[in-house]
Amino acid sequence: MPERHIDAIMKFLAGREYQPLKERQLARQMGIADAEYGSFRQAVKRLRDAGRIVIGAKNAMTLPPMGSSVVGTYRSNPKGFGFVVPDEPNSHGDLYIPAGAAGSAISGDTVVARASAAGKRGGQMVYRGEIVKILRRAESRFVGSLERSDAGWFVLPDGREMSTPIIVRDVGKAGPKAGDKVVVEIVEYPSPGELPVGVIVERLGEAGSTAIETLAVIRAHGLPDEFSPAALKDARAAIARFESDGSTGLTASGDFEGRDDLTGQTIVTIDPSDARDYDDAISLRSGKNGEVELGVHIADVSHFVTEGSPLDAGARERATSVYFPRKVIPMLPEVLSNGVCSLQEGVRRLCKSAFVTYDAEARPVRTRLAETVIQSAKRLTYVQAQRIADGSEEGCSPAVVRLVRDMVALARRIEARRRKAGMLHLALPQVELVFDESDRVVDAVAEDDSYTHTVIEMFMVEANEAVARVLDARKRAFIRRIHPAPDRAGGARASTFIHALGYKIPADLNRFDVQALLESVKGKPEEYAVNLAILRSFQEAEYSPRQVGHYALASDCYCHFTSPIRRYADLTVHRLVAELCRKTLASRPPEDLEALTALASDCSAASRRAEAAEREVREVLVLQMLEKRVGEDFEGVITGVANFGLFVQSPRYLVEGLVSMESLGDDWWEVDAKRGQIRGEHTGKRYRIGDRMKVRIGHVDLARRRLSLAPVRDLEDTAALPSRKPRKSRPKKKVAADRAAGKHKHKGKKRR
Repeated sequence: MPERHIDAIMKFLAGREYQPLKERQLARQMGIADAEYGSFRQAVKRLRDAGRIVIGAKNAMTLPPMGSSVVGTYRSNPKGFGFVVPDEPNSHGDLYIPAGAAGSAISGDTVVARASAAGKRGGQMVYRGEIVKILRRAESRFVGSLERSDAGWFVLPDGREMSTPIIVRDVGKAGPKAGDKVVVEIVEYPSPGELPVGVIVERLGEAGSTAIETLAVIRAHGLPDEFSPAALKDARAAIARFESDGSTGLTASGDFEGRDDLTGQTIVTIDPSDARDYDDAISLRSGKNGEVELGVHIADVSHFVTEGSPLDAGARERATSVYFPRKVIPMLPEVLSNGVCSLQEGVRRLCKSAFVTYDAEARPVRTRLAETVIQSAKRLTYVQAQRIADGSEEGCSPAVVRLVRDMVALARRIEARRRKAGMLHLALPQVELVFDESDRVVDAVAEDDSYTHTVIEMFMVEANEAVARVLDARKRAFIRRIHPAPDRAGGARASTFIHALGYKIPADLNRFDVQALLESVKGKPEEYAVNLAILRSFQEAEYSPRQVGHYALASDCYCHFTSPIRRYADLTVHRLVAELCRKTLASRPPEDLEALTALASDCSAASRRAEAAEREVREVLVLQMLEKRVGEDFEGVITGVANFGLFVQSPRYLVEGLVSMESLGDDWWEVDAKRGQIRGEHTGKRYRIGDRMKVRIGHVDLARRRLSLAPVRDLEDTAALPSRKPRKSRPKKKVAADRAAGKHKHKGKKRR
């Protein structure tokens, strides 16, 4: 099918390192197998016929040149200019929009821009544009802080997307006050040189508190945080049908009939100490010839959420739960997620269970899926389980102690098998925020890294893979969790950067070469940089019915089954498992592939939206703390280079700030983006991704989510050098030659 090659071809040609290639050369560079070359050629033909690629000199393929009219998304800059990101990639890239040429467009709008050549720079044609038409407004509502100036009231929007203040003409005497977080809706879009006008549609509260800042991000990302009355009624009705005596979970309605009764087995849950819902539990049983059966028991959410019901519609809209430091937006009402769908200790609960039998080498030999009834013998935290693994008994029964220690032993064998198969694990820091009594962030600590986290992770991965194999063998279309292998362009970027660090790795990023590389840098100063480079070379994991596999897990067939309480994709898989267990799957109509693809795409988008919101709340809360620590120093890690400076991340707080090029000192700085470094021409000083750098907090712009930093050493050098002779300027011919060669060099600010 040529469709699967089209996006990959366009992405490859749009890469900054791409040089024109012939068709066969391109296929080789992209790693296209001989068996797929026919469909690859069809994809090339479709792209050529549609004008999305052009065949140039020597039959080499390139993206088309910048056209006279460009359709794309406008992104504004606080300094007044902006760029149009084309919907269809071209050989030039984004179109520069000078200040005053955006018309009434605001950041995020889909626009038509007229492009014109503006001469050459570095041997390349330079274009600038003017927005002539707005096709679609991206947003009409924004979240921000209400402020007042001599000219009147205005809202300063939060975030980096919208940098223009929005005028508010009538606040009202009983309305919000200056400093409040509000939601504002634009009612008059700006003419050139003017500001938009809006009305306040919701007052969130006084800015600054964790609760209000979290709510502001929720509104900004459009996250639904209230269930409809119909969904809540549906949830209560489902619980009412599950009539229980409140202590044993016994039911008179036949909910347990036809299920495997596992209440006599020793089963445990292991979760974080602050967890409120327990949706997975584990059991083990020994067999003959060293075999062991792993039981992964997942709360049977599909039993309570009927497909097509109002409750299901609400879950489908949300598609995922969202986890903030002090708040959770659940996919399902908490009367379900924290009640009948929570595998509480000593209470009988309904589950979907995956049983995987392993041989002595921890290789799966059999899989069985079943609808079950379980009763958790013990609710453990990760820390408690780790202490049991280390020799303590934690007041638990001998059966629970034995189970936990056997779980650890099996998980180690599974992990070893998966690593041998190529599974990748990146060593990147994770932290937990520390709050004071007023609910403000005051610190961050490294997350608990007990091996029991890996135990549960391995068992969940095994269950997800086992269920995917079963459904795949039944030739059913279902929502998979796919993670494509890195494309050639991403691999080449990582390879070039890693080579600059003194290591070698091929551009095709073979899993075993990556494993060897990660092992070789373990514990070394460059470990973080290498792990970060590998992560950035990865494509994004997503939901799709396509049979792609999961690169990082070294799995040919994978789905999400283990969290239907918080992921809608898992719930769709549970419904197929239910029909399989009831032997009705064969009579179920085939899935509508187009509808399934659309649903998978919605689940992927919801997951990305949730991650972005979670990341932004953490960033805001940390920046609030750092706002009170301006002038303090910390040792950071360089995580990115750009022609305007260095990005430096605090490993302690996982927040990133900018060290501007001007603050690096008096030099002519050459930017080498491919190798992830900048170098001072006169001093020879080099900064590269992964280097440690002591920096000072200079300024925090909370509204724009920006942290400005300065290198401490350069600041100290400035203090030690009150005066010095000025350096001679570079010869003009040398400067001109460098610019003609297209080198990115930037003059640092002179020390006074």
